Amino acid sequence: MNMTKKHMLIMLACCLVPLAALAAITVFNVPANTVITFGLLLLCPLLHFAMMRNMGHEHAEHSGHDPMPKAQQPRLTTGEKKE
Repeated sequence: MNMTKKHMLIMLACCLVPLAALAAITVFNVPANTVITFGLLLLCPLLHFAMMRNMGHEHAEHSGHDPMPKAQQPRLTTGEKKE
């Protein structure tokens, strides 16, 4: 997806959410404190999801990364007995 289209979708979502909250308060007579409470409860996981999705980690570039060099890795041998 083109970055400008993606940006426009994010902007649209950010504009529609407050309008939906305002509609819930005025049209459906939902108490404002209830809307604010649920908004705050949903804010943390939604922002976390957006942050993790937009960080842009490419796992292919880490394929050669080995946390422990082969010289330091313990060797496992089979058939040897300790005496």
